[in-house]
Amino acid sequence: MPPVDLNSDIHARLAAAEAALHAVGQQLSPAIRHVDIAVLIPCYNEAGAIGDVVKSFKAALPHARIFVYDNNSHDNTAAVARDAGAIVRREPLQGKGHVVRRMFSDIEADVYVMVDGDATYDAASAPRLVSRLLESQADMVVGARITEEKAAYRAGHRFGNRLLTGLVSAIFGDRFTDMLSGYRAFSRRFVKSFPALASGFETETELTVHALELDMITAEVQTPYGARRMGSESKLSTIRDGFRILGTIGRLMRDERPLLFFGAISGAIMVTALALGAPVIGEYMATGLVPRFPTAFLCATLAVLACISLVSGIILETVSLGRREMKRLSYNGIESLAAKLERLEETRLTLTSLRAQALQENAGLPGPYGLRKRRTH
Repeated sequence: MPPVDLNSDIHARLAAAEAALHAVGQQLSPAIRHVDIAVLIPCYNEAGAIGDVVKSFKAALPHARIFVYDNNSHDNTAAVARDAGAIVRREPLQGKGHVVRRMFSDIEADVYVMVDGDATYDAASAPRLVSRLLESQADMVVGARITEEKAAYRAGHRFGNRLLTGLVSAIFGDRFTDMLSGYRAFSRRFVKSFPALASGFETETELTVHALELDMITAEVQTPYGARRMGSESKLSTIRDGFRILGTIGRLMRDERPLLFFGAISGAIMVTALALGAPVIGEYMATGLVPRFPTAFLCATLAVLACISLVSGIILETVSLGRREMKRLSYNGIESLAAKLERLEETRLTLTSLRAQALQENAGLPGPYGLRKRRTH
C-alpha cells in the first residue's frame, strides 16, 4: 500500500486509513445491524445546525434512534429537531453534565453514540466508531478530532486540550490524545455504571477518568472536525471552562488517587518546613540556642500538618479502593454486549434447528387419506 500523504485532504487520508483497515480485515462490523443503537445529542440554542445533524446521523446509522435533549434553548431547536425526525426531550437543569446524566439514566440501548449538536463532527464516522466498539469489545471509543480549519479548532482550545489531556495522562494513564472530544461511542456497561457528577463541559473529563479507573477497553478513531455554521456560537469559554476542567481533574485526583494527592501536599508542606527550619537547626547545632522561636514553632507545626496529610492520604486510599471495587461490581453486574450477541446467536441457531426439525416431522406426517405428504422440491 502506498504511503499516506500527510499534506493531502483530511477525507482522503481517512479514506486511505480505512482502506488499510479493510486490507487487514477490520471492516465495518456486520453486527452493527443487529444491535440497538441510540444517538444522543445534547443541545442548547442550535436551531441552525440541529436539523442537518439529525438527518446526517439518520443516514449514517439508519437503524438507530436519534434523541435530542433540549437544554432550555431560547430558539426553536426542539421544533427543528422534531421535524427532522428526532425524539426530543428536555433537561431543565442547565449544563452539559446535567444533560448527559439525564440521557444516560433515561435511555435504554446496546450502544450509545454521543455527539454535540453544532454540526462540527462528521456523522459518516459514526459507523466506524460503533464498529470499533463491537469488534474490540470496548466500552468507550473516542472520536479524536483532526482538522485543517483554524476556525474550527482555535489555538487556545488546542493548547488547553493538549495541556489537560497530558495532565490526565500523567495521573490516570496515557491512552487518549483528545480527551475533550464530544464525539464518543459507549457500551451499555459504561453508560449504566457511570456516576455522572459533573454539571458542565467537564463531563468529558469524568467520562475519560471513569474508563481509566476501571481499566475498561478503550480506543480512538480519527474523525474530521469542521467549523461551526454562520450565526452559531460556541458555548465553551476557554478560560472559565478550562479552569473548571482543571478543578475537576483535581477533584478526581483527590477522590481516585488520594495517596498521590495528599502525598503531594504533604511533600510540599514538608519541603517548606525544612527550608524554613534549616537556618534554625544550623544555629541550634552551632550555639545550642534557638533565637528564632516563632520560626521554629512554625516549622514544627508544618511538619505535623505534613504528617497528618500523609496519614489522611493513606486512609483515604483504602476508602478509594473500596469505592473502586463497588464500581467494578456495578459494572460487572451489567451484561456485556459480546455476551448478549452470543446469546442471541445461540437463540437464533436453536430456533433454526427447531424450525428445520418441525419441517422434517411435518413432511413425514400422513395426509387426510392416510397417505404421506409428498415432498415438493
